[in-house]
Order: sequence, then C-alpha cells, then structure tokens
Amino acid sequence: MRPITASLAISVCLALLPAAGYAKGCLKGAAVGGVVGHVAGHHAVLGATAGCVIEHHREKVKDKAARQNAQAQNSTAANDAAHRGDRDDPK
Repeated sequence: MRPITASLAISVCLALLPAAGYAKGCLKGAAVGGVVGHVAGHHAVLGATAGCVIEHHREKVKDKAARQNAQAQNSTAANDAAHRGDRDDPK
C-alpha cells in the first residue's frame, strides 16, 4: 500500500509541475515550513505544503500592493502635469 501512495503522490506533484512556475514564494515557504514541520513532530510534508500556500499568498498580496502603488504614482504624476498645463502633443 505504501508504494501505491508514494507513486500517487509523485504523480500528482509531477502533474502540478507546470503550475509551479507561477508559484512565486512557494519554494522559500516550503523550505521553511518543511523544517518547522519536521521539528514539530515529523510533519515535514504538511509543513512544506502549508508554508508554500502561506508564502504564495503573501507574495500575491505584496505584488497587488506594488501594482496599486505604481498605479497611484502614475495617476498622480499625470494629474500634476495636467494642472501645470503640460501636454504631450505639440501645438
């Protein structure tokens, strides 16, 4: 039964491998979570999974905040230029 479970787990991981390219922060979270899970009762796989999910979520939040900050700065610069009378089009 154990070889069947192991082969199933490996197959699932390999099937999800193409999506791992978009898993920003997952490797760092999985490494930390795996170590913490191992120390806290030999649950390295569970810790690695949780670490991956948590760190991926944190990276998404950080990227969203950076996008909003950049968008706010761009709109502020455009608004200031409009108030000064600067235009991009020549007369």
